[in-house]
Amino acid sequence: MNLFLLSWKYIKDKPLNTFLNVLLMGLGIAIILVLLILNSQLEENLAKNKRGVDLVVGAKGSPLQLILANVYHIDFPTGNIKLDEAKALTRNRQVKSAIPLALGDNYQGFRIVGTNHDYVKLYEGSLASGDLWKYNLECTIGTNVAMQLGLKIGDEFFGAHGLSDTDLDHDEASYKVVGILEPSNSALDNLILTNIESIWQVHAHTAEEGEEEADHDHEPVLGSAYETGLPEGGPDAEITSMLIQFRSAMGAVVMPRMINSDTNMQAASPAFETQRLFSLMGIGVNMIKSFAYIIIVIAGLSIFISLYNALKDRKYDLAIMRSLGASKSKLFVHVIFEGIIITTIGGVLGFVLGHGLVEFLTGLYEKSEAIGISGMVLVKGEFYVLLISIGVGVLASILPAFNAYRTEISKVLAQE
Repeated sequence: MNLFLLSWKYIKDKPLNTFLNVLLMGLGIAIILVLLILNSQLEENLAKNKRGVDLVVGAKGSPLQLILANVYHIDFPTGNIKLDEAKALTRNRQVKSAIPLALGDNYQGFRIVGTNHDYVKLYEGSLASGDLWKYNLECTIGTNVAMQLGLKIGDEFFGAHGLSDTDLDHDEASYKVVGILEPSNSALDNLILTNIESIWQVHAHTAEEGEEEADHDHEPVLGSAYETGLPEGGPDAEITSMLIQFRSAMGAVVMPRMINSDTNMQAASPAFETQRLFSLMGIGVNMIKSFAYIIIVIAGLSIFISLYNALKDRKYDLAIMRSLGASKSKLFVHVIFEGIIITTIGGVLGFVLGHGLVEFLTGLYEKSEAIGISGMVLVKGEFYVLLISIGVGVLASILPAFNAYRTEISKVLAQE
């Protein structure tokens, strides 16, 4: 006697009850998995992108906005800071390294970032082909930029002012692609990297009418790109921010307070701001997760009621099985199997719905790739969620299974 096939037959005989139970279980599991996938990937990618950055220094404004714009590249900058003031900070003995950033332009929605080669080293980036930028208006692009825009080495394009792909082009000077980066699952994948002098040069073209277009075949007026340190600029030169790494933990205590109180700049800690962001998000996530667990409990109760009521109609069948030689333990396992089958199907449905919903939502949200969210990956904890669904099926079927175990052949057949 194949108990599994027998249990499956009884489940198919009540398609409506089975469908509703599976759907309830699937919805509960799907909600939990969506939250788990989003939360896990978000935490992992935020942690990866802030690695090696102890402090971000930029224009005064929202500290969270400063972090989102300059570390994760998913918000607008708070403004610019004077290059001379930024350089003064690098002379502080607590500063181990300082990477400058100049933001403000994009190409087809991908941000053009002026920086130095240390920025690539920060994320352990490597070249898939070509080289890192060397002269003005040369750029090295991330893997997603190359794939989505179809750019290759030697291609040229005009950047647009602002961070939206609807902004007006800087058609006075074009960028030339000289390198493409390997995938790194970091901010590098979605950026167009050049030197800061290129950003200045493009905006100088905009400000000064009739200036001669830059020539890629010759070293530009502003000179070649620096590999480390800050660029050389005039007294009015500006950058967007600096990514600072401390020599010791003392820097985290002293420098933020000094910068915020004694300068025209603002300092924000990526670790603190992301922790604050997750604490704010955590309230809503926990509420939704609690709602999902309630749905799973309701699904368990529904399975319990279905099995309990079904046993009333199946007492004669169970008695016949006992008379044909089935032991009490086999009847017990037979009913347990029913609960496990229903919740396993519900768990698989929830798995498919959860990953499918994340993939659908990321397709609607244009910044999902910049954040690094995908529904096509497995995250820690999913296996345990599926085990929870099976556990609910076992718990829901224990009492009905115990009643089947106690079936008395003589009394049931006598009643019939």
